[in-house]
Amino acid sequence: MRRTITGKQSFTGRGALSNPPGRFDRQKVGAVDDGWYLEESPDSIATTLEPERARSVITTNDSPDIPFEQSINPYRGCETGCVYCASGDTPVLMAYGATKRLAKLQAGDLIYGTVRKGHFRHYVQTMVLAHWCVVKPAYRVTLEDGTELTVGHDHRFLTERGWKFVTGRGSGAGQRAYLTTNNELLGTGAFSERVQHDINYRSGYLCGLIRGDATIGDYSYPRRNGGASRITSFRLALCDTEALERARSWLSCQFIETRQFRFRAQSSRAMTAIQTSSREKVERVQELIAWPDRPSREWQAGFLAGIFDAEGSYGGGILRIFNTDYQIINRIRDALRTFQFASTVEHRPQDARKCVDVVRLLGGLAEHLRFFHLTDPAISRKCDISGQAVRSKARLRVVSIEPLGKAMRLYDITTGTGDYISNGVVSHNCYARPSHAYMGLSPGIDFETRLFYKADAARRLESELAKPGYVCKPITLGANTDPYQPVERRMKVTRSILEVLARTRHPVTVITKHALILRDLDLLADMARDGLATVGVSVTSLDNELKRRLEPRAASPQARLRALAALSAAGVPCGVLVAPVIPALNDHEMEAILAAAAHAGVRWAGYVLLRLPYEIKQLFTEWLQEHFPQRAEHVMALIREMRGGRENDPRFGTRMRGTGPYAELLRNRFRLACQRQGLPSAGRDELCTSLFQPPSAAGSQLHLDLS
Repeated sequence: MRRTITGKQSFTGRGALSNPPGRFDRQKVGAVDDGWYLEESPDSIATTLEPERARSVITTNDSPDIPFEQSINPYRGCETGCVYCASGDTPVLMAYGATKRLAKLQAGDLIYGTVRKGHFRHYVQTMVLAHWCVVKPAYRVTLEDGTELTVGHDHRFLTERGWKFVTGRGSGAGQRAYLTTNNELLGTGAFSERVQHDINYRSGYLCGLIRGDATIGDYSYPRRNGGASRITSFRLALCDTEALERARSWLSCQFIETRQFRFRAQSSRAMTAIQTSSREKVERVQELIAWPDRPSREWQAGFLAGIFDAEGSYGGGILRIFNTDYQIINRIRDALRTFQFASTVEHRPQDARKCVDVVRLLGGLAEHLRFFHLTDPAISRKCDISGQAVRSKARLRVVSIEPLGKAMRLYDITTGTGDYISNGVVSHNCYARPSHAYMGLSPGIDFETRLFYKADAARRLESELAKPGYVCKPITLGANTDPYQPVERRMKVTRSILEVLARTRHPVTVITKHALILRDLDLLADMARDGLATVGVSVTSLDNELKRRLEPRAASPQARLRALAALSAAGVPCGVLVAPVIPALNDHEMEAILAAAAHAGVRWAGYVLLRLPYEIKQLFTEWLQEHFPQRAEHVMALIREMRGGRENDPRFGTRMRGTGPYAELLRNRFRLACQRQGLPSAGRDELCTSLFQPPSAAGSQLHLDLS
């Protein structure tokens, strides 16, 4: 069953922006520890991994434009997610402005994350996609402002120098970036505790809300007989029902029942009102909103929340409260001073009306969030910080990093943007997609979060190789999905397959974009000496920022080039695949990628034009509009130009390279670049098939050598 993703969202750390139904729209599920390799990301993340019990692990291919006849895909789906481990008490910034303990978060909750726009990261609302807990050694990170962060060693924070892990790992060039004292973390600054909603807070809230936006009192109107009638009335009309429901509930606690109705006023937005005409109830309301002689701290917090809901606004990073009553303005200033908020008053004269005074809260986002958290206004839209840049004057310098000396239950989440705001700092947490539709799953987020592995792959492969009619032909590992998924580090499905192929001296080509392939260098080097192995590494871009957007959890370009160099040095024939080539996005890097790969020692090169089969058209279009809105139409126009007017061309012979002038230009550029680097642009190293030694079939008679 596919995951339900509401709407379209930016999932940094995920390629897809949505989870559309598969075109064909049950198994045992186990939780495993996932992991990155080398510098790429943290070690553990709980991933949904399901066994796929296929009758055969070898897939045959007769497509004329695919350079292999047999392939094995150890995994279906492609997920290389990040890990976010922190104490369950860690407060997380929710999309409605308040905070919630990390342990209490649920999949589907809306929180804040960040995305990069231009030179800065900006706050955006995102969704919690998954939530779980682990037990692991804990560390305490203490900041200059006194904030203490309890996290796992693989947790990452956003610093003034990029993402950094809590602790280091590896050495030399392969060592991952890690926190040190005096690093500056980025974020909003420490969160404040909410003032308790006691009877004083409620009275203060009702005072601010009613004095700011209600009508209350005695009114007279003329009668037809010339006399006058007097009525007593209380009415509160608002566009935002959150504040109205809060007020109605708290009035009811004071035995003041009101009638709710749709209020018809000259407004572009629908308004709802509560009302009572009972003299006794109106008098009770007037008693509730009377100014106290010595307001308590709770009353003042409630008053600020109420007057903000009634007369406040927040936009463009500016928090304002408007009113024409000097007494209310003074009460606002007094309450702000109680909580040590700095503010200023602006006077705005109005023609033929009273002067409007505007109280403006100073101190930037950190103080605005402190106001929201401490006072707790009811109207969530007025607490929206979306679009603001991630920069703050908060004192977030790292003072100390120390192990706690014990394992703790820590909580992880996966988010749409790949990060979240906790304790006032920012924490971090492919063409094969259509194949997930065969499993009744979506090619979107499901493809990245629901993995299947070939159960008993090695044993099944041996059985197939042992069949009397089997003809040895090179097998390609990773034709559809990457064979070095992060879970491969634990599951070792790919390695078990390579061990069978090495033992039977069967030729193999491995296609990957991950540096984990170096783990199996012993097997590959041994096979390469007999002409039995070759490796192709895809490099999409040398631009780290484009790589993060296009392949958010794959190895960095530098890590892939280092892997190519290591493989070449060990004698394993290597090639580079410039794939996918996206016009007006990464095609200008073709020559640079080929030059860098040639320097790393590759022997051959290839390229594949971006393909958009089935549901991938929608996913790519969404991704393009999100990350490159100004270029989106131009990119799609060039794709259609090379695909005969369509987004995708499934025809053999043209689907990999395209047609038309632009496609011809790419072919010529690729050919000339390969000539300059001395790389063959057609064909790869021929693999030997004559050394194949079929494994003994189960139950077969042993051969007696009488020679």
